[in-house]
Amino acid sequence: MSSVSGKAFDLKLFRRVLSYAKPYNGLFILSLFLTIVRGLLVPLRIILMAQMVGVYVENNDKGGLLIRAGILVGLLAAEAILQFAITYMSNIVGQNVIRDLRIQLFRKITEFRLKYFDQNPIGRLVTRAVSDIETVADVFSQGILTITADLLTLLVVIVTMVIYDWQFAVAALIPIPIVVWATSIFKKKIKSAFTDVRTEVSNLNTYTQEHITGMKIVQIFNREKKEAETFRKINKRHRKAHIKSVWAFSIFLPAVEIIGALSLGLVILFTIFKVGDGSTTAVLAESFTAFVLFISNLYRPIRMLADRFNTLQMGMVGSDRVFKVLDTESYVVNTDRIKEASFEGAINFNNVEFAYNEPEWVLKDVSFEVKAGETVAFVGATGAGKTSIISLLNRFYEFQKGDILIDGESIRDYSLEAIRGNIALVLQDVFLFSDSIINNITLSNPKISREEVIDAAKHVGAHEFIMRLPGNYDFDVKERGGTLSVGQRQLISFIRAYVYKPKLLILDEATSSIDTESEMIIQTAIEKLTENCTSIVIAHRLSTIQKSDRIIVLDKGEIVEQGNHHELLKLKGGHYKKLHDLQFKEVTYS
Repeated sequence: MSSVSGKAFDLKLFRRVLSYAKPYNGLFILSLFLTIVRGLLVPLRIILMAQMVGVYVENNDKGGLLIRAGILVGLLAAEAILQFAITYMSNIVGQNVIRDLRIQLFRKITEFRLKYFDQNPIGRLVTRAVSDIETVADVFSQGILTITADLLTLLVVIVTMVIYDWQFAVAALIPIPIVVWATSIFKKKIKSAFTDVRTEVSNLNTYTQEHITGMKIVQIFNREKKEAETFRKINKRHRKAHIKSVWAFSIFLPAVEIIGALSLGLVILFTIFKVGDGSTTAVLAESFTAFVLFISNLYRPIRMLADRFNTLQMGMVGSDRVFKVLDTESYVVNTDRIKEASFEGAINFNNVEFAYNEPEWVLKDVSFEVKAGETVAFVGATGAGKTSIISLLNRFYEFQKGDILIDGESIRDYSLEAIRGNIALVLQDVFLFSDSIINNITLSNPKISREEVIDAAKHVGAHEFIMRLPGNYDFDVKERGGTLSVGQRQLISFIRAYVYKPKLLILDEATSSIDTESEMIIQTAIEKLTENCTSIVIAHRLSTIQKSDRIIVLDKGEIVEQGNHHELLKLKGGHYKKLHDLQFKEVTYS
């Protein structure tokens, strides 16, 4: 949950939001100027209307009244045109700002280490990138300029009131200190309320995103009613947060109405006093009309300010949450000494120790060597540290001790682009985007041609099944590739790896979730993929790694055995032999 600062309005945060409008200063300043011009037209309109009542109606001057009516219509038309221009330009500024901010935020998110995503729900980040940023646009389109216009109107009206008739002005302005005090309290309450609202919106999005994604599990285990009840509770907190802000408005707005009525009452009493004092009827009529209109234009902006401040405060709370993501330092440490490289594929782990959360070490003093062109397999029980090794090789996480060398250079000296441009990773759980097969393979890389994709599919053994699909390579696989089987999705991931021509290929449980027939096709694909590169294979099925040059056995984060398939089977009581005997015993009985 975001903390609420003690300030009703954070000026430093406001300046930072404004800094994003610098590229659009021309439009913003012009909008501000037009806002000032529009604010100055308000007292002119009021004085003109008062004169029409007090002078021209009193004297029955139809010609003068008609001229003033024409001028009044012109002023109203000018205000309407100015309002259109201000609204249009301020919205353009706001939309440009959130476009730039959203691009910056998304780029920042894509650069975070995976540890950040382990600790922050996806739904929360979606809220930051979508709805929280939308509130920042409102700061420009409905906040700054409209508040400036309302404040300017207040200032001009008050100054004009004093100049016009200071005695009437004193009567009308007596309740103003009460308004200032009430507004100060309102600002503090509304900021707290809006912080709660944005927090609950984030919670709601997070829960909804997670449970729609995992709907299959919800339905398999008959959890629909339970999850609906949990959602009801979260939604109730969301409603309660909104009601808190509604409560603040429901008190403040009637209070302003009552104070406005008090001002009007004081003006009426002062007018009655002036009548008893023998003042001229025409002058009193003009002054009374003017101050009734002044009061209306004094308290209307105050009422509107509450709504504008609502918008501004919501935008400030949203921007604060966005900036907290932008200010998060969760990068992989890089010297970028080697910006470009073409790997030979030699790998050395030297006394590497790693923990997702210290001191719970996942890898303990791990050392091994993989020669260029070798195929090395890692086996071990779940949690032994196999996946952690490939995560470190891809620099998804930062290891705490030791060093990892690729071609004799520390992995920390390579840029991320150099590392990931030479490595292809095929996971057990293949992720496909809601897009065509060809775009899922190339990831929209213009350097990879359609002919290369088709050629790769033929080598991997996936061309036939793709050609049977409606649209062939342009077939839309839908969200997460839901229209394809597990084996088909796996083959797509192999084509993806093949077309990128990696120097280092990593297969993480790539055949553990598929049937025997698909495994045979994928085994052929693996042989094609591993022909001209260094390969690291993680597998539970030992039948898939028997031809590996070397097998490294992990247990509780430590290397306990190394050797080829035949060498490891000769170790009596060895970890690998136990795993082998257990698996092939299961095969025999099945």
